Amino acid sequence: MTSALILIDLMPRIIGMPVAPHSGEEVLARCLRLAEAFRANGRPVVLVRVDRPGVAEQPPGSGFADGLVRPGDVQIVKHTVGAFHDTGLDDRLRGLGVDTLVLAGLVTTMGVESTARAASDLGYELEFVADAMSGFAADEHAFAVERTFPRFGDVHNTADYT
Repeated sequence: MTSALILIDLMPRIIGMPVAPHSGEEVLARCLRLAEAFRANGRPVVLVRVDRPGVAEQPPGSGFADGLVRPGDVQIVKHTVGAFHDTGLDDRLRGLGVDTLVLAGLVTTMGVESTARAASDLGYELEFVADAMSGFAADEHAFAVERTFPRFGDVHNTADYT
C-alpha cells in the first residue's frame, strides 16, 4: 500500500477566509506538519490549488502558501471544485503506485469533499485528517467528518501521522 498526502487549496486567499472550526492558519500549520511527515517517510505529497477559469489574471493570493512547496512535490492546478477533473492527477498518482489518499486542506465541504468523492469513484482508499481541514461553518465541517467521510474511508487527526 502506497499512500499520498493530498493538500487542497492552501492558498493565501483561501487560508484568509473565515472558516471553522479551525482557522486557515491552524489548518496550514497542521498541513505543513503532515507534509513533513510524509516527505520524511518517502511518501508523495500532492499540492492542489485552483485557478479561476475565464479570467485574464488570478486574484492576489492565488499561489501556494509560503513554505508549502518542496522539491519533489506534485503540483496540480485545477479549474473545478475537485482535484481530478482534467488535471492528470489520477495518472500521476497511478504512476507513483499510490492506492491510498490522505486528504486535508480547505474547504472541507468543497474541494476536500469533491476530491474525495471522485477519488472513491476511481477506486482509491481514503483517509481524512479532520483537524487539518475546516469548513465555511463548524456544523458543515462536523457533518462531513462525522457522517459523510466515514462512508468513504477512515477519519484521523494530525497526531496520527506526525
